[in-house]
Amino acid sequence: MPIIVNLDVMMAKRKMSLNELSEKVDISLSNLSILKTGKAKAIRFSTLEVICKALECQPGDILEFLED
Repeated sequence: MPIIVNLDVMMAKRKMSLNELSEKVDISLSNLSILKTGKAKAIRFSTLEVICKALECQPGDILEFLED
């Protein structure tokens, strides 16, 4: 898949655990884990918004496009 999810990178830069992020954004650990591992097929803009607010970043910091 040419869309790469760099959620783990941003979490590491902010020194935030998955549990901590889950509590801040009110999203289940399992859903965040699916997103973090790149197994998600889609993400809602509202979800991306709360994650970006919690991590103090831009959507482009989390999502990356790589051509095949």
